[in-house]
Amino acid sequence: MNATVSPPWTYTLQLPHDPRAPGIARATLRAVLETYGLGELSPTAELLAGELLSNAHCHTDGPYAFRVRSASPQGIRVAVWDSDPRIPPGFGGNGGALDPYPPGTAESGRGLHLVRACADSWGAGPVGKGHVGKLLWAEVSP
Repeated sequence: MNATVSPPWTYTLQLPHDPRAPGIARATLRAVLETYGLGELSPTAELLAGELLSNAHCHTDGPYAFRVRSASPQGIRVAVWDSDPRIPPGFGGNGGALDPYPPGTAESGRGLHLVRACADSWGAGPVGKGHVGKLLWAEVSP
């Protein structure tokens, strides 16, 4: 079922630096998508959100936030804010190259590669004056 979402909507979760927080955000994302008749986006949207959330959890010590919003009549944008102002290579406004793909034995380093491969569009930017953090985002549509 393709739903037309009107008016636009946004949901934001403030998350503590807790290993359970990414799972809570993904469960919330599933519920929101089902509520708006966009359940078919759940597998890809959860993958994107999970990678962005894990990045925030692993690379910062403080709280972070998750946001999901309508981005088009049938698409969504997932975004994660954290307090570290450093934007990962290849994720900023100019695109560019990501860090090299890790060797097969590496236990991390694939997340942003997955986001770029699975999202319709993605990006990042600083948040606030004095760069008090960053926002990484990805969009997906049917």
